Amino acid sequence: MSESVPVRCPACRREHLYAAPTYPCVCGAPISPPLEPGARAVTHQVWEEAWVTVECALCGRRSEWPHPELGCACGTVLRIAVTADVPAAAESPVSAGSPAPAETPTDRSLSAGRPTPSEIPAAPPRRAFQPITIRTARDAVTVAALYLRWLGYQDIRRADQRPPSGIGLAARGLLAQVDPTVRPASPRDVECLWLTAMTESAHCVYFSLAGYTTEARARADTLGVPLFVLDLTGTPQPVNALADELGTT
Repeated sequence: MSESVPVRCPACRREHLYAAPTYPCVCGAPISPPLEPGARAVTHQVWEEAWVTVECALCGRRSEWPHPELGCACGTVLRIAVTADVPAAAESPVSAGSPAPAETPTDRSLSAGRPTPSEIPAAPPRRAFQPITIRTARDAVTVAALYLRWLGYQDIRRADQRPPSGIGLAARGLLAQVDPTVRPASPRDVECLWLTAMTESAHCVYFSLAGYTTEARARADTLGVPLFVLDLTGTPQPVNALADELGTT
């Protein structure tokens, strides 16, 4: 279970008890940002400050997740204090009360030398994507970033080039555009993303909150751009066959 810390709003002095959100590490362990008591009011959003690096205590992997925030009833957005450089607690797939499995001949052969194909364990199934309810444009960007990380892309960051509309995200070999507006994406939006990705020798993917025009879908199919629509429950839904393929591989 994630930890909880007391938080006082600096604007209205109202007391809150905040529980840290839990995110799935790629190794399968649930992790939570290590919190400290206290918070500060967010007067304006800065992209670099909206993310925090969390280390999984189980596998040691360091990943970026949304910085914990809380909305006070007075309207103030509170950014919760996070302990720096402390591994987040993670639950091992084997419970604390369960005995450790005994070493088998196969285990010894794996440690002694190169394993044969029959000795390589099968990869565990991918955990289900954990959605986040979309209430703001920032939530839409967060969901897209989490979904890309769930697909296996690491080091999600703000794209160097700002798209004509929405927010650009980038990872190694990938460029994504997140459009949180109420206007369906147009063919020009899809073409601009594709052209920018071509100049960076990267693949691209489009996330839209309002969907796409018929012409935009046809253009995406021609250019090979996967399209996703973001529903308000926070689950990206594939719009074309390319997005279906990306989400299942």
